[in-house]
Amino acid sequence: MDHNLHVKIYADGADIDDMLDAYRSGFVSGFTTNPTLMKRAGVTDYVAFAREVVEKIPDLPLSFEVFADDFTTMEKEAEKIHSFGKNVFIKIPITNTKGESSIPLIRKLQDKGYSLNITAILTTKQVEETVDALNPDVENIVSVFAGRIADSGRDPIPYMKKAVELCNQKKGAHLLWASSRELFNVYEADRLGVAIITCTPAIIEKLKKVGKTLEQVSLDTVKGFNKDIQSLGYTILTEEEISSK
Repeated sequence: MDHNLHVKIYADGADIDDMLDAYRSGFVSGFTTNPTLMKRAGVTDYVAFAREVVEKIPDLPLSFEVFADDFTTMEKEAEKIHSFGKNVFIKIPITNTKGESSIPLIRKLQDKGYSLNITAILTTKQVEETVDALNPDVENIVSVFAGRIADSGRDPIPYMKKAVELCNQKKGAHLLWASSRELFNVYEADRLGVAIITCTPAIIEKLKKVGKTLEQVSLDTVKGFNKDIQSLGYTILTEEEISSK
C-alpha cells in the first residue's frame, strides 16, 4: 500500500466475512453497502445483517441504504437505520425512481442531526443542491458515482474537481468517489483531493500489492499465462512436430 495516499479507503460490499477480514486488516477506514450488493451476497434479513455489522464493526463509519421509493416511508426507514448505532450513516438516493428530488427529506433528516450518505449523485447540479442542504454541524458523505460517469463516455475528472470545490465549502461534507472501476481510480481521487473512495475487495487486494516494478508485473503476467496453459493442456504442436528437426 502507498502510505503517501491521503484519500480514505472504504470497502464496498455486503459479504460479512469479507467485511470482517478488511476490518481486522486495518486497511480500510469505513464500509458502504447497498441493496444490489446485499442481493449478490445472499443477505435475506436486512435488519439482522445491519445489526451484526454494527456489533462487530463498532468504531468505523458504516453506510446502510433505505429501501423505500416514497419519501414518507423513506423517512421512517431512516429513523430505524439511525437507531442501529452512532457510527451509522443513512444512505439516501438523490432521487426516487420517479425522478423526484430527495432534497426536502435530506433537509428534514439534517435538522434531526442524522449523518447521511447521499448516493447515486452524477451531476454537478445534484452536488450543489446536496451540499446546500447539509447541516455543517453534522458529518455527512456526498457520493458521486465517478465510475458511472465514465461508463457514459464522459470524463469524470472535471465533475470530481468541481465536487471537491463544492464539498470543501461546507464543513462536515465529505466527498466520496463511488463506483471505482480500477486501482488507478484511487490515485486519481487522491490527486484531486477527494476525501473517500469506495473499493471492491478485488481492488483492495491489488492495493495491498502496490510497489512492484513493471518488469515484475510483466513477468507475473507471463507466469499467469503459462499456468493457465499447463492447467488447460493446450497444445499447438504434436509431440512429433516438437521432436522433429
